[in-house]
Amino acid sequence: MRGSGPRMTNCGAVLLLAFLMLVRSASAQIPPAPGTSPVIPFPTAPPPPPPPPITVPQVPQMNSPPKFELQNTTPSLVEQDGPPKPIYKPERRGSFNSRIQNCLDEGAAMGLGPNERAAYSRSCATR
Repeated sequence: MRGSGPRMTNCGAVLLLAFLMLVRSASAQIPPAPGTSPVIPFPTAPPPPPPPPITVPQVPQMNSPPKFELQNTTPSLVEQDGPPKPIYKPERRGSFNSRIQNCLDEGAAMGLGPNERAAYSRSCATR
């Protein structure tokens, strides 16, 4: 019976633990004694605030007049502007090397000889 001692101790500890758990769970269902204040649970957290509304900015239109505050005129006299006038921009010249090459090709197409092509390309490229 020597081995039964520790088993009884373990078995007794398990029974004691089970009894305490039953008593504790049963006491949670018993209302508090008269004269004592009931246990009030902590309040729950408030709901989070709603996200801010998403607004899309108004895109200005090309032909819309500016705001009245920016016009410095009366509303009846506001007139639409027409399309902008085209600005003349001359074509950019190519590089000197490409102009010489084009002039040499033109001279060859006209049937000029090598010396005539050289003279023609010099005068043609500087125009």
